[in-house]
Amino acid sequence: MLDFLNDILWGKILIALLIAIGIGFTVASRFVQFRYFGRMFRILSASQAFKHDKHGHLSSFQALLLSVAGRVGGGNIAGVAVAITLGGPGAVFWMWVVGMMGMATSFLECTLAQAYKQAEPDGTYRGGPAHYISRGLGAKWKWLAALYSVLLLVTFGFCFTALQSYAVATSVGDAFGVPVFYTGIALAMIVGMIIFGGVKRIAKVAEVLVPVMAGGYLLIALVVLGMNFDRIPDVIMLIVKSAFGLEPAIGGGIGAAILMGVKRGLFSNEAGLGSAPNVAAVAYVPHPANQGIVQSFSVFIDTLIICSATAFIILLSGVYEPGSGASVEGVALTQSALADHVGDWGRSFVSIALLLFGFSTILYNYYLGENSLNFFSTENQNLFNGFRVLIIGLVCWGSTTDLSTVFGFADVTMGLLALVNLIALLFLIKPGLRIMRDFDSQIADGQDQPVFDANRFRDMNVDPAAWEIEPEDLARIQARESAAQGK
Repeated sequence: MLDFLNDILWGKILIALLIAIGIGFTVASRFVQFRYFGRMFRILSASQAFKHDKHGHLSSFQALLLSVAGRVGGGNIAGVAVAITLGGPGAVFWMWVVGMMGMATSFLECTLAQAYKQAEPDGTYRGGPAHYISRGLGAKWKWLAALYSVLLLVTFGFCFTALQSYAVATSVGDAFGVPVFYTGIALAMIVGMIIFGGVKRIAKVAEVLVPVMAGGYLLIALVVLGMNFDRIPDVIMLIVKSAFGLEPAIGGGIGAAILMGVKRGLFSNEAGLGSAPNVAAVAYVPHPANQGIVQSFSVFIDTLIICSATAFIILLSGVYEPGSGASVEGVALTQSALADHVGDWGRSFVSIALLLFGFSTILYNYYLGENSLNFFSTENQNLFNGFRVLIIGLVCWGSTTDLSTVFGFADVTMGLLALVNLIALLFLIKPGLRIMRDFDSQIADGQDQPVFDANRFRDMNVDPAAWEIEPEDLARIQARESAAQGK
């Protein structure tokens, strides 16, 4: 039954929707993910991006790191290996395509999450797909927002938390001989100490952890590329030819390459799932498009950089022979491939990388689960404390249990999650474009830092309290209005 549902969702419906929204919004937005690629760095380097808790909310930079902590996980190590094993090298090409389209999709969903975020009494924000569905589509669609929240809780809060714990514990066990039970206990204790501190403590951990884990993994990938520099063009040609069925007896043919590339690509970068918007909404930015641009960059980091690093480590090794099938699969394939390049210590390095990636993703999954509960209740602290205890228990249980059935179930719920979010995005493309064009027009008028004036978007049912602009940004609004009156 799970296989049947997965085949329908991933083999037909989601591919069509991802292509329709990814390409459709890319064209309608005039390739926004490429037009503003350079601005991603300018936004992050601006003073607002690094402000810490000035008004009780996260900075744009912290929200980026928290989303990267979630996107970059087991999918970048084990998921890429599975995609290559089942879909051949061509799956990597379709992961790239999904990544580039996903940059536009992520811009749309994260811009909407910012626009429709809700102010909390303590000065923080809450938002995400449940909020832009209920506010953007109206009260009659609140059932869809509730359905999304339930699917988010089940998929990320429960299933993916257990799966990440399993991946970390088994990898550490293979590399260092540590019993999975002890790894699970240690992981649960550390997770517990962090999640009871809320999103701010999670963000502070991500600030330290993400640059270390991503930077270290990319460094070893660059070493491998340098050792095999002359073979890189051949591997690129192999990826491209395999993607279109031009290489015989590789993987499962072009169909398998597309399916695995799309499925594992979305699993890794999460563009279209609606998970990252839950994090994007908590940041203070002067304009919703700012965070849309930043989150688009996080998809680029995940898929075009880190997933590609894993793919080249595998395809440049002697462990994987195209067309013959891999003798090892999943994370073991990545471990064996790196060991083939740098020696046996490469296995331990992959295990440590997976440990860090998995740990950061567990924290991210917890926050998504908490945010889904927040849609139903914001005051029941017993509910949230109970969820935190459950997460700690899931980390322990997941580390010691065969989760093959859970993985199949998570694929189904993730597919349904993406389906709900993508349907909502189809209906909300028009307001998304309206917000983007407001940003574009301010750029065209010479505004280096565009500012969102919520009063001009009251018909979209935005929360004015969530857009109480900081003094320096308010000054820009007033200057813009004065200039307009002068004209």
